[in-house]
Amino acid sequence: MVDLKYTEYLEQFVTEKRRTLFEKVLDERTRHFTVAIEDIYQPHNASAVVRSCEIFGVQDVHVIQNKYKFYASNQVAKGAQKWLDFKLFKEKDTNNTLACIEDLRSRGYKIIATTPHNESCVLEDFDITQKSAFFFGVEKEGLSKDVMDNADGYLKIPMVGFTESLNISVAAAIILQSMNEKLKKSNVDWKLSEDEKNILYQEWLEKSIKSVKKIKEYYYNEIVSE
Repeated sequence: MVDLKYTEYLEQFVTEKRRTLFEKVLDERTRHFTVAIEDIYQPHNASAVVRSCEIFGVQDVHVIQNKYKFYASNQVAKGAQKWLDFKLFKEKDTNNTLACIEDLRSRGYKIIATTPHNESCVLEDFDITQKSAFFFGVEKEGLSKDVMDNADGYLKIPMVGFTESLNISVAAAIILQSMNEKLKKSNVDWKLSEDEKNILYQEWLEKSIKSVKKIKEYYYNEIVSE
């Protein structure tokens, strides 16, 4: 549980305008949908996906590192990574893809492979009522066989040109924008719980205060202990 009195104490160090912005953004955040990126070796693409997640309200990003190390470039992500929660799957001698799938399934997510191949569901026909994790892979190779074999469904963006695939960052932006728009028009209970909002709100306040470590120590050592 979050310490609400501590949260109130922190609020005095952050402008009212910023606090209001936090509340507005939190009201648009969701964990109904989440994103998993598998072995994205180009920092530009990984960072652009992260930026799209933040822009379209997806709070959690799952990163699978079997071959390549994940890196979010601040120049591309524009600081978006600061406001998101990341779960990294990067254990040695482990199939991190299967570990990620198992973790997501244990939390009620359907595994959705984004791919222009297979008999994929077209974007506009996707069932948004199901709690879903969208998996994205590298452009040419696509998602691994482990994802494709274990997916609960497949999703594609309709295309009418000669080129058969989109850059991962573009595909992620299109899919997330579409899912975000559909959720807001639906009766799905997609928003964060009040407890989730309170936790993130406190974390964001802390991230906005340069001397937060000293402030936190003072609060618990001097104020609470009185």
